[in-house]
Amino acid sequence: MIRFLIAFIFMATATFAEAIRIKDLVEFDGVRGNDLVGYGLVVGLNGTGDGIRNAPFTEEIMANLLERLGANVTGEEFRPKNVAAVFVTAALPPFARAGGRIDVTVSAIGDAKSLLGGTLIMTPMNGADGEIYAVAQGTIIAGGISAEGDAARVVQGVPTAGVIPSGARVEREVEFDLAGLPVVRLALKSADFTTAERIEIAINAEFGSRIALMQDAGTVAVDIAAADMRSAAHVLSRIEGILVEPETRARVVVDQRSGTIVMGADVRISRVAVAQGNLTLRVEESPLVIQPNPFAEGETVVVPRSNAGIGKSGTGLAEVQGGTDLAEVVAGLNALGVAPHDMIDILKSINAAGALHAEFLVN
Repeated sequence: MIRFLIAFIFMATATFAEAIRIKDLVEFDGVRGNDLVGYGLVVGLNGTGDGIRNAPFTEEIMANLLERLGANVTGEEFRPKNVAAVFVTAALPPFARAGGRIDVTVSAIGDAKSLLGGTLIMTPMNGADGEIYAVAQGTIIAGGISAEGDAARVVQGVPTAGVIPSGARVEREVEFDLAGLPVVRLALKSADFTTAERIEIAINAEFGSRIALMQDAGTVAVDIAAADMRSAAHVLSRIEGILVEPETRARVVVDQRSGTIVMGADVRISRVAVAQGNLTLRVEESPLVIQPNPFAEGETVVVPRSNAGIGKSGTGLAEVQGGTDLAEVVAGLNALGVAPHDMIDILKSINAAGALHAEFLVN
């Protein structure tokens, strides 16, 4: 199955790049979310909560909560097993308005066995500046299950973490004056000079004037005033849908744990020979010079020609045309039944020899 998947990926990389919307290639400067975090209490658990003696912070927060509600208790008067202390996290999206709702994630921080069936009590959620931006409360949907007997316990998934869809209400808005920005910067998700230049050219062609300027490989500045539109929001809305063909770096990514290999279509290798066990890989360059006939018009042209040989004892020699294309070389190794992990070792050796012309990433 892995070998079939690798072959499929290589065939997919041979296709031409497609035009992508600018909104999928960039982030707009200032249009961003903000992380929120809170510390709260989950109640209503079926005996799967924190052990109070092992998690004293649970007892403290519960005592404080009951005291705010008018009930005066001491640490020795209750030992409930149906409560758990949790961290509550969420992302406040850009332009979120007071009264809106956002999803939250709840995670146990004590020794609770499960949060299934629990209810999060009103929990303030703070931003990085310490201010409260949302308040969370609701029933937790946990993604795991837990069963326990006298001598055995079975756990599937992670029952100590869950989500509350639309579980927090926005109480404070993040101030951001988009309409007052004279210039909006587009930050490329993958910095590249060629892609940035193409975005600049595409935006200027769409508006018929030079409103966009590439500042570096990761930034394109857009002059809102020069666009001559009603607002910055209208300018960005028009920019979002412009199609641009991004340029990508040659890259090979391998995962040693699963034996997965993914590579771009632009990956190339130069002349190299690798031997591993009873396997031999050879790539040779034989450029051909073509000259015009005497007294004929034309130019001398060098035509690259490459041959790759993959040999394995008992199988003969398999020829792969265009050996400078690494995808074809690996396809030849795949055809000989080379295991994915052995293939990864061969790619490492090619990269160490300086013959792999691509960024090599190992996970």
